[in-house]
Amino acid sequence: MTANTPETHPEEKSSIPRDQVHRVIIIGSGPGGLTAALYNARANLKPLVFEGDGFEQTMPGGQLMITTEIENYPGMVHWKDGQLHGMQGPEMMDILRRQAQHFGADCRQQRVTKVDFSKRPLVVEVDDEKHYAESVIIATGASAKWLDIPTEADYKSYGVSACATCDGAFFKEKHVLVVGGGDTAMEEANYLTKHAAKVTIVHRREEFRASKIMLDRCRNNPKIAWELNAVITEVVGKTEGMRKFVTGAKLKDTKTGAIRDVACDGIFVAIGHQPNTDLFKGIITMDETGYLVTEPRSTYTNVRGVFACGDAQDHVYRQAVTAAGTGCMAAIDAERFIESNPITFA
Repeated sequence: MTANTPETHPEEKSSIPRDQVHRVIIIGSGPGGLTAALYNARANLKPLVFEGDGFEQTMPGGQLMITTEIENYPGMVHWKDGQLHGMQGPEMMDILRRQAQHFGADCRQQRVTKVDFSKRPLVVEVDDEKHYAESVIIATGASAKWLDIPTEADYKSYGVSACATCDGAFFKEKHVLVVGGGDTAMEEANYLTKHAAKVTIVHRREEFRASKIMLDRCRNNPKIAWELNAVITEVVGKTEGMRKFVTGAKLKDTKTGAIRDVACDGIFVAIGHQPNTDLFKGIITMDETGYLVTEPRSTYTNVRGVFACGDAQDHVYRQAVTAAGTGCMAAIDAERFIESNPITFA
């Protein structure tokens, strides 16, 4: 099978009546899931979208719900007094949700608790209630790994971020910290030097997991400084009226235990991402870190009728616009699959 040739299969029969089987069920409601819902809804497939319930990494709307101003999603900006203004993350997701619903998507703020993809119709369970589908699109996204210190949560989206590409432009000529020692941290630090006046990499050891080329790139960048054998124990900030912002961090020396203050304007946590795919372990083929594996140039997984899009299967780009692009792909793949693989109903 190729990406442009839908899989065919011997006739499948269902004991479940036609009116109880959805054409498409979408699990997840970030840019990938809702774009898939929009395309499938416009194709009159009446997709059922399980958005999540806000618990255990199942936030309706995905990571953009904790993102403030978005400037890098094409078209989702406006101009005022000659200045470009980005859209707030929750506002953008609300628009996309209402757009999908306008064309017939059924969006429910419920969390999928179990799936059975052993045969078609495919089974998606919410608590003890079973839902049946001819195809399923997985768009459960990924979650950034955080430091898990109490004050970190207070300043998320107010100076604490896990995405330099998303938020780096807000720190022009500022001093920011980047936490981590792998390729992600090095890449984020290098990128941030395009905006910030100074970038300091904070790492708990002197040894790095980063590749030599990425590490050398940072070591040769005059705008990058280093805080080694150090961990952040507290994010320091201020609140002035309606405005909240980071002013620094407390660093603990991992060898001596000494704690000192470091002034900064922002903190970027770059210790990795975790795909929200535990639900599909042992069912969908994954890589060693849990990202769903799809066929080249398509969104097909190893299971018939199941497709994956967005950050649940993308460990490289992890951007809203790329998630939306693969959401479109998944919707088209699912539609073509359904047409080529009809089920005979009771």
